[in-house]
Amino acid sequence: MAKIRLDKYITMCGNYTRTQAKKLIHQKRVTVGGLIVTDEGFKADENSENICIDGIPAVGEKYTYIMLNKPAGVISATDDKKHRTVLDLIGEDVKRDDLFPAGRLDIDTEGLLILTNDGVFAHNTLSPKKHVKKVYLVHAENYKYSEESRQRFLNGIEIDGGYICKGAVLELIEETPEYTALKLEITEGKFHQVKRMIAAEGGNVIYLKRLSFGRITLDESLRPGEYRRLNAEEMQYIKERNGDKT
Repeated sequence: MAKIRLDKYITMCGNYTRTQAKKLIHQKRVTVGGLIVTDEGFKADENSENICIDGIPAVGEKYTYIMLNKPAGVISATDDKKHRTVLDLIGEDVKRDDLFPAGRLDIDTEGLLILTNDGVFAHNTLSPKKHVKKVYLVHAENYKYSEESRQRFLNGIEIDGGYICKGAVLELIEETPEYTALKLEITEGKFHQVKRMIAAEGGNVIYLKRLSFGRITLDESLRPGEYRRLNAEEMQYIKERNGDKT
């Protein structure tokens, strides 16, 4: 069984910050195997029922799910020598060593990204066979929206390389002298797919933001770079994606 710092374990057992967890330990309110432990760096067994807070077993979460509003300039990776990664944005209150981004957004793309350590959820969400709906806000220059273009997206745009995309729903938000703002709903995740679809219609994507996938929608109160744990409704969707209907 994996070992984890005691203060970090406590943050996984409820709404405790790392500072609050350390305070609980220093106040001698935490026991491991019936013995009081005052060392916040003590290595404990993850998910151990021998850890108690005020005599009540503290059960840590096996899986973590974090909603991040990814900013531009940050890459969807766990480690990189040249760029900041999405994990560099996560604080000690929720950080754990096995987190990874479920899917990826390009370095210049903003918006919804889920960080987790649940490989089953990642597969059930990202596999092309699952056809999970993803919605993007797109700003495209040199693109003129028309009913004919909307229909081509709906029927399946052919992108470079000859691939025919699955039908996508395109909606006009506004047209400005600088760009056309669109909402695009797709069920695939090909490399640079949104940019390539717009390019097939003669346009160029100058701004891209993922708004949602499945039933998880970006919390607009999160500024770029901010994050939060998923709420109860979002967690219900996670359970359903993992085959747990309870």
